Amino acid sequence: MVKGRGNNGVGKKITVGVCVMEKKVFSAPMGQILDRLQAFGEFEIIHFGDKVILEDPIERWPICDCLIAFHSSGYPLEKAEAYAALRKPFLVNELEPQHLLHDRRKVYECLEMYGIPVPRYALVNRDKPYQELEYFVEEEDFVEVHGQRFWKPFVEKPVHGDDHRIMIYYPSAAGGGMKELFRKVGNRSSEFHPEVRRVRREGSYIYEEFMPTGGTDVKVYTVGPEYAHAEARKSPVVDGVVMRNPDGKEVRYPVLLTPNEKQMAREVCIAFRQGVCGFDLLRCEGRSYVCDVNGWSFVKNSYKYYDDAACVLRKMFLDAKAPHLSTTIPPILPWKVNEPAQPSEGLTRQGSGIIGSFGQAEELRCVIAIIRHGDRTPKQKVKLKVTEEKLLNLMLKYNGGRPRAETKLKSAVQLQDLLDATRILVPRTRPSPGSDSEAEDIEHAEKLRQVKAVLEEGGHFSGIYRKVQLKPLKWVKVAKADTEEERPIEALMVLKYGGVLTHAGRKQAEELGRYFRNNMYPGEGTGLLRLHSTYRHDLKIYSSDEGRVQMSAAAFAKGLLDLEGQLTPILVSLVSKDSSMLDGLDNASIEMEEAKARLNDLITSGVKAVQANGSSKRPWMVDGAGLPLNAAELLPTLVKLTRKVTEQVRLLAKDEDEKLAETTSYDVIPPYDQARALGKTNIDVDRIAAGLPCGSEGFLLMYARWRKLERDLYNERKDRYDITQIPDVYDSCKYDLLHNAHLNIDGLDELFKVAQLLADGVIPNEYGINPKQKLKIGSKIARRLLGKILIDLRNTREEAINIAELKSQCQSSTSIKNVKEHTDHQPKFVIKNEESRRTSFTSEKSMDQDEDDDKEIKYRLDPKYANVRTPERHVRTRLYFTSESHIHSLMNVLRYCNLDESLQGEDSLVCNQALERLLKTKELDYMSYIVLRMFENTEVNLEDSKRYRLEMTFSRGADLSPLEKNDDDVEAALLHQEHTLPIMGPERLQEVGSYLTLDRMEQMVRPFAMPAEDFPPPTTPQGFSGYFKSAGVLERLVNLWPFHKHAANGNHEKSTSKTSSKTKDKSSLGGGDSFGTI
Repeated sequence: MVKGRGNNGVGKKITVGVCVMEKKVFSAPMGQILDRLQAFGEFEIIHFGDKVILEDPIERWPICDCLIAFHSSGYPLEKAEAYAALRKPFLVNELEPQHLLHDRRKVYECLEMYGIPVPRYALVNRDKPYQELEYFVEEEDFVEVHGQRFWKPFVEKPVHGDDHRIMIYYPSAAGGGMKELFRKVGNRSSEFHPEVRRVRREGSYIYEEFMPTGGTDVKVYTVGPEYAHAEARKSPVVDGVVMRNPDGKEVRYPVLLTPNEKQMAREVCIAFRQGVCGFDLLRCEGRSYVCDVNGWSFVKNSYKYYDDAACVLRKMFLDAKAPHLSTTIPPILPWKVNEPAQPSEGLTRQGSGIIGSFGQAEELRCVIAIIRHGDRTPKQKVKLKVTEEKLLNLMLKYNGGRPRAETKLKSAVQLQDLLDATRILVPRTRPSPGSDSEAEDIEHAEKLRQVKAVLEEGGHFSGIYRKVQLKPLKWVKVAKADTEEERPIEALMVLKYGGVLTHAGRKQAEELGRYFRNNMYPGEGTGLLRLHSTYRHDLKIYSSDEGRVQMSAAAFAKGLLDLEGQLTPILVSLVSKDSSMLDGLDNASIEMEEAKARLNDLITSGVKAVQANGSSKRPWMVDGAGLPLNAAELLPTLVKLTRKVTEQVRLLAKDEDEKLAETTSYDVIPPYDQARALGKTNIDVDRIAAGLPCGSEGFLLMYARWRKLERDLYNERKDRYDITQIPDVYDSCKYDLLHNAHLNIDGLDELFKVAQLLADGVIPNEYGINPKQKLKIGSKIARRLLGKILIDLRNTREEAINIAELKSQCQSSTSIKNVKEHTDHQPKFVIKNEESRRTSFTSEKSMDQDEDDDKEIKYRLDPKYANVRTPERHVRTRLYFTSESHIHSLMNVLRYCNLDESLQGEDSLVCNQALERLLKTKELDYMSYIVLRMFENTEVNLEDSKRYRLEMTFSRGADLSPLEKNDDDVEAALLHQEHTLPIMGPERLQEVGSYLTLDRMEQMVRPFAMPAEDFPPPTTPQGFSGYFKSAGVLERLVNLWPFHKHAANGNHEKSTSKTSSKTKDKSSLGGGDSFGTI
């Protein structure tokens, strides 16, 4: 049969058979692409139809030259295979490999055979439901398969490809629970089950590592091995809510593939012999992995993709059945005349240009925020010496039997063991106090009772909020067989608990996230759009190791990105822990002890004399600035009022304690209650109505909290005050006034006023008694964080410079021809330019040497498909969630850095008005924050230091007094009912009209920041060259520009020489990413 161009009247048309179930044939993408194929005039499309496919023998099926056939529900795949064997048409997707796609085991096996990266995984095969397998072990926080351990979070997939019930199990440290993923039902694609902690055992499953992708999935669609289109969507892992546009379609954004990912797409297409093939890509820490292959898939709602797919399929059919004919694409595509306009998804946004105070347009480039956690319960600690055999044996059980090694108990199993032992040891009755030794026994029993109450609080154990240390103190040698061995006879037990993020803290963090979304990103209309605008927003969230900080970060992310549902999946998907940067005071412990000792001397010897010598113009420069002048006289009042409050709480706890004493020692632990384990989501109205304390704290623990404060604040025998307890007294006061006002504790408001006066002076001075000491301590605590902030700013500048250079190069072309020539010759110049830039910044360890930047996931918008005006604009956001110590430390470095010897004569980064305001601020309360925003003035020369301007603001956080009740302020009154204090808005740290350049910021902060070279070096994964370090910068940036998509891959010319002859035809498609040009 001679085949030619039907529209020229030469020969017959090529027949394309569509042997697919009708439901798939009539889908919008299939209709759009087949209509375009027909419009070329070279093809006759033959639809088989369900009746023919299901009922007729293959001998009566239509005969065709090319066949589109793929499996779907109810499709007779073997029958289609027999037809293909009989008629031998050209197959777009071969039929035999489609069997593989129904078994995830075979899919992974095939991917590995072709060297395509997949997540680390293991198989659990069962012949019958609930079959016990020797090689499969399940513990609280991991499963082990054939000795290969998978720590939570891990993914559990059924081996059958058509079973879409995929589970993700979360670690107890993040709150535990399981998220079930499923095919979209309405607006949901997943459901979180906080009570499920055990894996399924009714079938065969694949277990694999959970890959943190920043809350985004990438779907890749190939059309032949030379073309792929990629789209990103919000991952169902985050909150399970499907984002839809006004037309009800799921919101997806076209993104660019890296050269490595393009090669992976080509190999997937070849490995499974599926010309049209969709697969799922996970981007994690700079690497990409294929986690699922779907077979035949088309992109929805993209007219540009429909054009490309029709052109590629046309070329495939002509190459197969009419190779003598030209496959050159006509200058005007035949369907273009009547093509409907591409629907807008309402995502068009002007760049984030704001009119600065300098008369020229600026664009926001970077937002860096350092944020304190939200409202929490008071932090608690119980210390007691234990000699009981059961507790000593427990210590040996979990420290590997080493008599001198300490043990930390955090997991649910360990804490349950401790609770069981404690329940047996707590005496049933209370003896009356007699001798000193009896008094000690009573105190010991009270502490054991407290340990028991803490462990029973909140139902399910969550190590995120409770931990126990057992440290051996005394040993004896005991004879065993022919030898002697040591055994501990006394140990110190330290139980740390409390510090739980309250329902108010969650609300504060989420609300602040919403505020940032709407106010920190000027020119974005509603602020930061869902799904990080159009992937032009590069977001990374870091948190310290503390549970309250992690949960604050997750709640903030929920508000920032307009997410829904529980915090645990959001935490695991979006928040990275970095305790070395955001935790701990060890580096400055000696200096802080010195500051506290000096503070104690100041208060006891009298503040007046010291502050009388200070400067009235700069009151923040004196020792102990902010301390009340009558601090020494306030201390006895503080002790007296603390005793008064403690006695009232003791009476409230008495009845509860008597009820507890009547219960059996072996009471069953209450059922798991996630709200109690992770801090309440909402205020507990029933508890308050019943006259109980807010939250999950009972009267017994409330009394233990106040009793400890009373005992530690003042040592009567030595007549000595411990001023380090003042912040804790203030903390407890504020908590109870806000959350337990309904208990009507007399004297609590008086105590709060005295404690606040003292705490406002003590807390800031614990981080340095004067500005020079504050600077020294601050630089030690925040050194790593400061280094990371400088790296963030430098990386942003480098990226902006590269984009500006590429943009100017593209704009210099005035016609398509010029652009083509420019593209052919430009790569060498761009690479040279990049090399020179890299050399000039080597000493600063700039963008291409930053481990953080290498590992962070990139989702860059593909401008060819996106309906946005400024696709090249890119905003970097880095959020650092931490505790009070790091907020104080960072602020102290920013305001006092000019006092360093190397910077003598320089003005402070913070203006005098702000220094005065900070002195009066005293407390940087819950959700206080410091924000650095960097703007680029695109009208200023690239080499001019004024091109990049920094703006510094801070907020005092929720620092309103709980005693402030304004009846006229309806909103404030409502918040008070909800036990929530509002967060203060941002205040400027610079004078209006001042201009802080990035260069000056670096000059002032660099002496106190960890040098970039001291950060761990980036590790380039094997087989992933070209996306990291030197070439990585160019490739990432070139991918932003359609004219340079070929240039980025000049290094691969040798490997693609075989396809170079076909490049001209492929590149003329102008769409997607054409592999022939890699």
